[in-house]
Amino acid sequence: SSGINAEWPLRPGLRTLPNTTKAILNQWARWMSNPAVSIPAINNEPLSDLMPGSAFLSEVMKEVESLKSSTADIPIVIGGKEYRTDDVKVQLVPHDHQHQLARFSYAGADLINQGIESCLESREKWELTPFDHRAAVFLKAADLLGGKYRAKILASTILGQSKTLQQADIDAVAETIDFYRFTVQYAQDLYRMQPSHHSPGVWNRIEWRGLEGFIAAIAPFNFTAIGGQLWGTPALMGNSVIFKPCDTAMHSAYVLFQLLQEAGLPDGVVNFVPADGPTFGNTVISNRNLAGVSFTGSSPTFRTLWKNVGSNIENYRTYPRLVGETGGKNYHLVHPTADLVSVVNGTILSAFEFSGQKCSACSRMYVPAAVWDKIQDDLIIGTKNLKVGPAEDVKTFTSAVIDANSFNKIKGYIDFAKSDSSCEILAGGSYDDSKGYFVTPTIVLTTDKNCKLLHEEIFGPVLTVYVFDDNNWDETVELVNNTSPYGLTGSIYCRDRSVLEDTHNKLRHTAGNIYFNDKSTGSVVGQQPFGGSRASGTNDKAVSLNLVSKWTSPQAIKETLVPLTKHTYPYMEQ
Repeated sequence: SSGINAEWPLRPGLRTLPNTTKAILNQWARWMSNPAVSIPAINNEPLSDLMPGSAFLSEVMKEVESLKSSTADIPIVIGGKEYRTDDVKVQLVPHDHQHQLARFSYAGADLINQGIESCLESREKWELTPFDHRAAVFLKAADLLGGKYRAKILASTILGQSKTLQQADIDAVAETIDFYRFTVQYAQDLYRMQPSHHSPGVWNRIEWRGLEGFIAAIAPFNFTAIGGQLWGTPALMGNSVIFKPCDTAMHSAYVLFQLLQEAGLPDGVVNFVPADGPTFGNTVISNRNLAGVSFTGSSPTFRTLWKNVGSNIENYRTYPRLVGETGGKNYHLVHPTADLVSVVNGTILSAFEFSGQKCSACSRMYVPAAVWDKIQDDLIIGTKNLKVGPAEDVKTFTSAVIDANSFNKIKGYIDFAKSDSSCEILAGGSYDDSKGYFVTPTIVLTTDKNCKLLHEEIFGPVLTVYVFDDNNWDETVELVNNTSPYGLTGSIYCRDRSVLEDTHNKLRHTAGNIYFNDKSTGSVVGQQPFGGSRASGTNDKAVSLNLVSKWTSPQAIKETLVPLTKHTYPYMEQ
């Protein structure tokens, strides 16, 4: 234990020291809240052994069956205490919506304000906790997730978000572990950024303080890991957080919250507060102590939050930091020199894994006519052969979409394609919500370069293909640049280096993550920091030096080590 308390961050045995010594050690404790300590070596977490017959797969399936046999009761947790209200909600299994995976209740404005007060009460003590103790919580959480909780979080994500075994493992296990470990690494790197120049008799340094106030974290459904990162990064940097988990990812979010409690996260540092979106947003934004918003979700929601913060700007104690990753309309652009086998396989994976519900999923494809003639059969047949079914089935390639609202939205776009004269459905086009929210992977060919399927975010397993004249490469590059308001991910398939360089230069602002001869999905923590700009967010890059710095308020300290003996300058004495 660090022994930090609200009055004085020193171990109990040191409290009998003389006042002058106490003052010196108290200053030392504040400095030690963000030192450059050495941490264990960090590497990407290996994926689990999910081969048929493996012991771990058997363990996962037991957890899945256990979750199927009951409905979890998930509380609101504020300052370590559990609360429940009469506004009860349920989380359904998307591929079997007759089963209620979890039951939870919404906090009203009173409980949300209570969560904010808990943040404010815990903030100073947590901020002054030495970095090595804060880091140890998250390093221990990563180890717990890699061991004791591994099968549990995997089963929770498989059922709660209808992710297949592979997709759930990449997300809920490997990426979440990487989030926690690499964020500790980047925090250490930040703390080591200290002034290198000092005038004679002067010691300069930077104290990387947490923000003054509280952070509001708002999570999406599609990645368990993102939910853990949105509140985990601010908390590691000495901030306290009120966390709104997504209704349709409630179970996995609560498993992660329990894991961090077991890892030693003090009560009140993160408060787990399910709530209605507008109620939560309005309550936190109207509080003068709001220091930041950590958000992943839709572009319209983030714009609303930003507008409301702006309209309240004169009321805040400090300017709130707004960090958001929002929508995307990600592209695959194919050049005649592309490796066509890679194009087909990469596009199927990007467009249809997790039913196109990754932020980075390919939803529009631009192909020259001569190339389309070569790849269309393989692309169509490969898509038609994908198995759609229960997420826990080891043969399933992709499962249901997240809920009824998503199902109906995607259905509307498919129905549009069926009725529009410029569109032709080449694969899929069917949907069925009788048991689960199933939409078959769908390929739409359009002759309209301005078709709404090419510029509106669908967030489902719908890929729209536009075939262009072989001589119109430059015009098509410009079309890719201007068709969508988003700027998240994109892929250029091209083996001509000069063309690739020129195209990249023209498309440099279309994507925060751009891929050469690879699919537009699959960024790896510590290798390709993720985030986009334009209408896709603030591009602060999840798990990066840039993001950890976002959740700090640096204080420059100048300490003069020798007395100042004069108030005149030498030339005055001549």
